[in-house]
Amino acid sequence: MENNEIKLSFDSEKMEALVIYLKKENSSVQNKMNEALRQLYEQTVPEPVREYLDARSSAAKPKRPSRPSQPKAAVPKPAAAPAGQEKEGNV
Repeated sequence: MENNEIKLSFDSEKMEALVIYLKKENSSVQNKMNEALRQLYEQTVPEPVREYLDARSSAAKPKRPSRPSQPKAAVPKPAAAPAGQEKEGNV
């Protein structure tokens, strides 16, 4: 489903204070407003309507087709020692 944006007006000094104290709670105005709006929706919209909308929104999401697996790039082998040089430890 498409999201709608809600615009609200609030006193700027009160907003600053709210932001400061919500930060102390590791929250934000956005989080608290989303939570309050969800609660309002659940209290106001009857459960059968919510269930219908939930079912409709989950059915509307097209399932992504599975991607074919891509072969991994070949890992280059270490280069052999130049001719005439022996490995250390072999005498």
